[in-house]
Amino acid sequence: MRLDIQRTTNPAIIKLEAPVILVKGSYQFTTEEQAENSPLAKELLAIPFIKTVFISANFIALEALPIVEWDDVAQEVALQVEAYLRRGAPILIDNIPEEAVPLRKIPVTIYVESTPNPMAMKFVANKKLVSRVYEYKSAQEAAESPLAAALFKFPYVKEVFFDSNYISVIRQPKILWEEVMMELREFIRQYLMAGKPVVRVIVEDGDRPKGLPTLNDIYSRKIIAILDQYIKPAVSSDGGNIQFVSYDKESQVVKVLMQGACNGCPSSKLTLKQGIEAILREKMKNERIVVEAIN
Repeated sequence: MRLDIQRTTNPAIIKLEAPVILVKGSYQFTTEEQAENSPLAKELLAIPFIKTVFISANFIALEALPIVEWDDVAQEVALQVEAYLRRGAPILIDNIPEEAVPLRKIPVTIYVESTPNPMAMKFVANKKLVSRVYEYKSAQEAAESPLAAALFKFPYVKEVFFDSNYISVIRQPKILWEEVMMELREFIRQYLMAGKPVVRVIVEDGDRPKGLPTLNDIYSRKIIAILDQYIKPAVSSDGGNIQFVSYDKESQVVKVLMQGACNGCPSSKLTLKQGIEAILREKMKNERIVVEAIN
């Protein structure tokens, strides 16, 4: 498991962000006695310059004493935490006394954005939710995601899509967003404020996101690079995602998967031809390229 080192507005504090949910809730430790029920926090507080350890959802925040600069020690500390997590050692021990380690609600705001797909609505959070995309088309598929499973309990939810800091929800037909939008918004806000996990997935080093092909073809790698740079930011802003599936050298056909709000969107064909196909032809200098969606 690799941790991403992130700076904060406080120069004394850094965040070590994980690609998966680490804990349910939020915990703060300032002494080794407080950390009796958190072996990881206890180990970190034993480092002479660590003043405070804060563990929440998918990150560990560390406050250093003014005797050091994070530029000098952040990488070393991150490697130490990565090694700890790889060993499978516990982050928290069950039944942590509330008086010793207070559970804190996380401030969360959610705002709603419409998308080009009238069946999809985008719920944007003021915090990162996931490190890669997740798509669920049914409650059965959502076993790894407590939040998606909870959303499918609403009878009007048809599909759920997570990416970075937002959730795209596709509704069932014959339901108006005006009737359910605020209910979903408040439910998501309360869920995230409680520190509950979005997904529960263990991703080991070298694992690949579901559906992503193994690539040995340089041409395919170039196509993916173009999609990542020129296409994905635009479709992400509309609550969706486009994922490369395959490239056929003989037919020059590039197959992609439309996800989130892009799936079933009335303008998706226009996006394929005037957007993706046109950009790939220009950047690859190949007018024979044809883009097809597999869904």
